[in-house]
Amino acid sequence: MKPIRIPLFGGQLSSGMPSLLVRLVLAFATTGSAALVRAAESPISPKPTIVLVHGAFADSSSWNAVITKLLAHGYPVVAVANPLRGLRTDADYVSRVFQTIPGPVIAVGHSYAGSVITNAAVGNANVAALVHVAGFAPDVGETAFDLSGRFPGSTLGAALAPPVTLPGGDKDLYILQDRFPAQFARDVPEREARVMAAAQRPIAESALKEPAAQPAWKSIPSWFIFGSLDKNIPEAALLFMANRANARETINVKGASHVVMISHPDAVVKLIEKAAASAAKKPVVAAAGQ
Repeated sequence: MKPIRIPLFGGQLSSGMPSLLVRLVLAFATTGSAALVRAAESPISPKPTIVLVHGAFADSSSWNAVITKLLAHGYPVVAVANPLRGLRTDADYVSRVFQTIPGPVIAVGHSYAGSVITNAAVGNANVAALVHVAGFAPDVGETAFDLSGRFPGSTLGAALAPPVTLPGGDKDLYILQDRFPAQFARDVPEREARVMAAAQRPIAESALKEPAAQPAWKSIPSWFIFGSLDKNIPEAALLFMANRANARETINVKGASHVVMISHPDAVVKLIEKAAASAAKKPVVAAAGQ
């Protein structure tokens, strides 16, 4: 068999090449660039990336059960290490994370991180939905401190440990370890709650008192889920914020604590997937700066 000359490649394919490769190259040569054009025009609809942002007194491991289920369902997931240093600082950092992700993003924030995602999403056109997991949804000028105290029911203040003084006069806040299970995670197994207490990350006091900027929940669809026995953010406050944000859906898990994503991960994942399904109906938008 004589060598096959294919001008497109400017070379020759010898008869010794695997037959499958020869057939593939011949197919490409006969169809020409039209195949490439059709491939480029084919719509690509990947599942949106789920960006999980933890709140105060926690870390990214608080999302472990949710992450496991989302990955099993085929979603790309990013669990952000929230700095917990200040609302503007934290929102700017999370915003920069959004900008690294091509395609649509579902921003999920727990507790204080609810404030973070709704500030970080502003100006990032790829953020298609917000999911507040026992999370704040402040309006302009509101603080997490003010919102948690607007309605009765929070016992967080009495459960805080002596603060750690920082340079410049700010303070780092922790929950007393012996109070942590009942305050933060009362529906989590005791042994797990005590590990969480030992590993908790502090939040700067000023972050809880920093006024929010323009919120994304006024322009981006929002979903809410929280527990009826939340001792950090009162149930009434969470209902108020969900109603004000015209939430697409609000789930109140009866008997659940502040860490509803740990004690009821299935319910949280189900709501995230509803938000993702809604986002999938919209055109894919590139991240800012992409």
